[in-house]
Amino acid sequence: MTNNFRIAAIVAMGSVLLLSCGNDKDLIGLAGNTQAVAGEGDALYQKAKAADDSGKQKKALKLYEKVADDYPTAPSAAQARFRQAEILEQRGDILDSFKAYQKFLTRYQGSGLYSKALSRQTAMAQAAADGELKSSFLGLKRKLTTDKVVEMLGEVRDNAPRSQTSAKAQFTIAQLYQSENKAKEAIDAYRKLVRDQPESSYSPEALFRVGVVLMDEADRGNRNQATLDLAGEAFSDYLLQYPGHAKNAEARRLSKNLKSRELDRSLQIAEYYDRTGQIESAKVYYRDVVKQTKSGASHDKAAARLRELGE
Repeated sequence: MTNNFRIAAIVAMGSVLLLSCGNDKDLIGLAGNTQAVAGEGDALYQKAKAADDSGKQKKALKLYEKVADDYPTAPSAAQARFRQAEILEQRGDILDSFKAYQKFLTRYQGSGLYSKALSRQTAMAQAAADGELKSSFLGLKRKLTTDKVVEMLGEVRDNAPRSQTSAKAQFTIAQLYQSENKAKEAIDAYRKLVRDQPESSYSPEALFRVGVVLMDEADRGNRNQATLDLAGEAFSDYLLQYPGHAKNAEARRLSKNLKSRELDRSLQIAEYYDRTGQIESAKVYYRDVVKQTKSGASHDKAAARLRELGE
């Protein structure tokens, strides 16, 4: 057993030595190959730049893209990708430009052009959200689908996590859904912002709007008590989490309005049971109205009916 072990150890050591020698040669070859590839990429970049400088943008665009796609590790690759995106933006090819900026931002995070690329991409996404994208040199405007704009804004958000840029992008996503009466999507988007960046300047307004969206749902016919309760909870959370915010007074007014709605709903239910002969059930809701109010038309009406019913 001992001899076998020694033999195995010697064979293993020999293999390691052979592999090590092979690796050194491979590394030298790889380094030389990498330098050659980088040189090819930079040479192609110079051709692209020459075409660009002479006003041959179409040719330059193809060459810049080839540099970035085929020679991504070349020193000039980042500049090539950025210039590709820039030319596309100048030509009005906004979606293709956005994609090119995204490729740049994904690969070249250490580039000195990173902030500028992010700024341009952000401007395009926000313009898309505002319906201001131009589709061609003719200046014709076209409205992108909400899903496409949300996708663009989502990439902006993820490219600058936990920043004001990220917060604004997420807030705009929620606004888009709210403008199209997509209540669930809007609420989820607003809540995501508050959850991920509670200290952002956009978060107080986001939480306030959760309550507003839920109230709008009630106005559109979704008048179940759960919707009103959730709206009240959203306003309460907002007032607790962001005291002193500009919408505090409005939130208190809307919360008071919610209480009034709840009373009206309880009274309506009581009257329904009353009309249909379900007196004991009617009494429960009449009592609830009286209990929640000290005076007012609803209080007086419920109290009077309870007296008529022997209470």
